[in-house]
Amino acid sequence: METTRQGVNMALITAIVAVATIGGLLFGYDSGAVNGTQGGLTAEFGLNDAQLGFTVGVLLIGCAVGAFFAGRLADAIGRRTVMIMAAALFVVGALIQGVTESHAIFVIFRFAGGLAVGAASVLSPLYISEVAPAKIRGRLTTVQQVMIISGLTAAFVVNYFLAQAAGNSLGEIGGTQAWRWMYLAQAVPAVVFLVALLFIPESPRYLVSKKKEEQALAVLSRLFGADEANRKVIDIRRTFSDDYRPRLKDVTAPGTIFRPIVWGGIMLATFQQFVGINIIFYYGETLWRLAGVSEEVALERNILSGVVSIAAVLVALMVIDKIGRKPLLMIGSLGMGMTLAAMTWAFSGAGTDAAGNLALGETAGWVALVAANLYVIFFNASWGPVMWVMLGEMFPNQMRGSALALAGLAQWVANYLVVQSFPSMASGLGLATVYALYTAAAFISFFLVRKLLTETNGKELEDMVG
Repeated sequence: METTRQGVNMALITAIVAVATIGGLLFGYDSGAVNGTQGGLTAEFGLNDAQLGFTVGVLLIGCAVGAFFAGRLADAIGRRTVMIMAAALFVVGALIQGVTESHAIFVIFRFAGGLAVGAASVLSPLYISEVAPAKIRGRLTTVQQVMIISGLTAAFVVNYFLAQAAGNSLGEIGGTQAWRWMYLAQAVPAVVFLVALLFIPESPRYLVSKKKEEQALAVLSRLFGADEANRKVIDIRRTFSDDYRPRLKDVTAPGTIFRPIVWGGIMLATFQQFVGINIIFYYGETLWRLAGVSEEVALERNILSGVVSIAAVLVALMVIDKIGRKPLLMIGSLGMGMTLAAMTWAFSGAGTDAAGNLALGETAGWVALVAANLYVIFFNASWGPVMWVMLGEMFPNQMRGSALALAGLAQWVANYLVVQSFPSMASGLGLATVYALYTAAAFISFFLVRKLLTETNGKELEDMVG
């Protein structure tokens, strides 16, 4: 295997990261697959706005549950084992959602798919942070966000071509409606993930926590060489107490509910959603149709947003280990605040056409399109990848699984609240008011980052304190 002069086996580390981040691809693909299927869901199951919001959002309830229990289970039975369980759920959930004619069964298996998405969302960055060298850990963990956005974009592209082939999302291909193929297609990358996981090792930090030091030493030797492996085992061991057992109590502190570092993680997780990013990703097709464009043009704009997102994450990947995590987050907060304010202005002057649909003037329409893509750029060059990087590395070994469980739960609850409320808020309050709320959240996040977070760039995981 190829190694650096310092003995780091970059070929093996790259292969492990590539496998782990397939979880991010599935996270993105499953999250984005619903974008463009709302018409099919509504027609098939006879849904009103509130029911559609729940049907879309039940994935996120599953994500919250999956993220919480995955963090806890990962401490009990291993990171790799839980990822394998999640991959199996991905496969089953995709197939059942694509074929069932029962709304109740669809909701149950969308929830099950959510369990898998939630698990992958916290375990992929956790696993990568525990095998990556400190100096490039941010860069390697940022690949997770590249894969998330790639998954979202892949879902947009597949949905677009399926809709084109069938005439629209309600048309048929081979006797099956296009919107159903949009769900069935999720099973392909899920099977790849399941098989690939069988060929990567367990996290060495988990192995040390379970007093399986010989196995940990073997993994670390393959990753970093024998001399460095011995040193790392000693460093990892000192961060676990002799009677270590993973428990939620690890995240608490006398006189308060959680330790300050845990509050910082919860803030980071929730405000990543309160800025409204997943309205672009989950409801992008619906959003642009509200703005007066056709289904075909709306799906094309989804693809444009996805491509722009990937480019922005690649920028973050290049600079995150050079300028640090906090500066990127603060730049992102200000950029998102300004672009969301522009979108608020654009939608504030919207009128309605003869059919009663929302319509933007030419100037406002271009402002909304440009601002939406700039907003996506700022998010994906900052809060998109950096949140997952920091959650994977900011907590001490003793509490990492439990703290991630709480942060992951908070992230997906916030995600659910934003996405589930959007259809009703957009129709009741108007898009301008909704985007004004997201604007406020973006500016507030700037001050919270400055106060609550400590820079983690370049630090070993064993040096994290909380």
